[in-house]
Amino acid sequence: MTAGKSVATTDRPDASAGVAEQPNVLDGPFTTRQLLRIDEALRVADGATGLVFTVYVGPLTEPVREHAQRLHAELVDPAHAVLVALSPNQRVLEVVTGVQARKRVPDRDAKLAALSMVAAFGGGDLAGGIVSGLDQLATRAGRSD
Repeated sequence: MTAGKSVATTDRPDASAGVAEQPNVLDGPFTTRQLLRIDEALRVADGATGLVFTVYVGPLTEPVREHAQRLHAELVDPAHAVLVALSPNQRVLEVVTGVQARKRVPDRDAKLAALSMVAAFGGGDLAGGIVSGLDQLATRAGRSD
């Protein structure tokens, strides 16, 4: 994976729009199997909640929160989107929720999911931490039609 690219794959309609496409996943920190696990977790989270979940792995410029918010704003439907922005080299993780998504995933729940992800990352499981965090965020959000 080239640094600074979205992990979300293009076969999820509109989920990764506005975030750079992935030209070569072989250069990144994930195996093909891990990418498939993350993609499945994104698909399940989207389907279970009606929200759009996206993962970005790459460098974040300072201030990192503002950079993550800019990435989030580029998504197709930012109001209903949840972005997990991760920069492993900087040891930074940001979870950004849109206005509507935040009603279902309050900041407190996003922080708890982030803590869980960081614990997995500390143990060397980057993909597992992302998958677990997406599951926690989606479980909290539930489905609201």
